[in-house]
Amino acid sequence: MSRIGKMPVTIPAKVQVTLNEREVKVKGPKGELAWVAPEGVSLEQADGKLNIKRDGDERHHRELHGLSRALINNMVTGVSTGFKKTLIIEGVGYRAELKGKDLVMYLGYSHTITVPPEANISFSVGEKGQSVIIDGIDKAQVGQVAADLRSLRPPEPYKGKGIRYDGEVIRRKAGKTGKGK
Repeated sequence: MSRIGKMPVTIPAKVQVTLNEREVKVKGPKGELAWVAPEGVSLEQADGKLNIKRDGDERHHRELHGLSRALINNMVTGVSTGFKKTLIIEGVGYRAELKGKDLVMYLGYSHTITVPPEANISFSVGEKGQSVIIDGIDKAQVGQVAADLRSLRPPEPYKGKGIRYDGEVIRRKAGKTGKGK
């Protein structure tokens, strides 16, 4: 049995979980999320906990067991505390700023890049515009927005210029030695 799937999801006092057939709705202080459970997984709610059971012992059911528990747990965590990703911008003249709710990035191109926030996502810019914090309630959406922003100017291995995740280590390469004959 899945070690992750058999652990119950603890529901905090400020979070409401409603089950309708296969649909799970989670509502908390930060917002509301919904998800439809796949076939082969059943859900039971009792005394502040949500248990995920699988219908059979087929490989497909075993795969969905842990996945379903992880997704529901991420929903509960998201509506109660939220998720954050931090991006670091390195390079001369590279920076970000907020104009209203939109994120405007200067990344060494001949033009600025304006990124409007998606639903349930908010941006904040750190000191001197060298870091961008992405906040949201959906873990997958926060990660995807962070990956999309990073792809605008990925870090290069020679000088390390570009956008990287906080804590990401960029393997540096030695450049040309410049020696003549």
